[in-house]
Amino acid sequence: MKTSILKVLGLGVIAGMMFYSCGSSKKITPKNDGEVEIVSYCSGPEYQSTNKAFRYTGIGESMNQMTAKNMAMSQARAGLAATINTTIKTVTDNYVKSGNFNNKEELLNNYEGITREVVNQTLSGAIVICEKMTRTQQGNYKSYICLEYGSSEVLQNINNRASSQEILKVDYNYEKFKSTFEEEMSKF
Repeated sequence: MKTSILKVLGLGVIAGMMFYSCGSSKKITPKNDGEVEIVSYCSGPEYQSTNKAFRYTGIGESMNQMTAKNMAMSQARAGLAATINTTIKTVTDNYVKSGNFNNKEELLNNYEGITREVVNQTLSGAIVICEKMTRTQQGNYKSYICLEYGSSEVLQNINNRASSQEILKVDYNYEKFKSTFEEEMSKF
């Protein structure tokens, strides 16, 4: 009987210790766990693409300050180009599919050509909306750059190109294309 009382008391003590340790006032936070918050400049909601503008942030790191900046600029341009290209391709596909055009394949090829031209032209007109330069603990320079290009400018460039090409003049409807473009931009 003594053994069973000791077992019950032992279990009671163990259970009490478990409850006490669960209610410990020592809180584990990310900081206590060794995590460090990273600050990423030129990013966040105000630097994301919207229905009014395409945006993309690039980051570059180098021992040389100008190389870091050039790397960030190159990355931002490539990302901006990819975003615009993907959006325009979707718009073009939807526009051509929604129309009753007899030469869909030829139209798609022509629109893809226009897209490449517009994207190349766009990159030269993109503006820097955020630029920060930092120095790392290792002594490297780190550059953050966010580029922006207005969606209305992209639409206008496409309209200018499409209306100047003979093969597209016949089937091109600016208002329908604009509507398809705006619908795609509303997804941002």
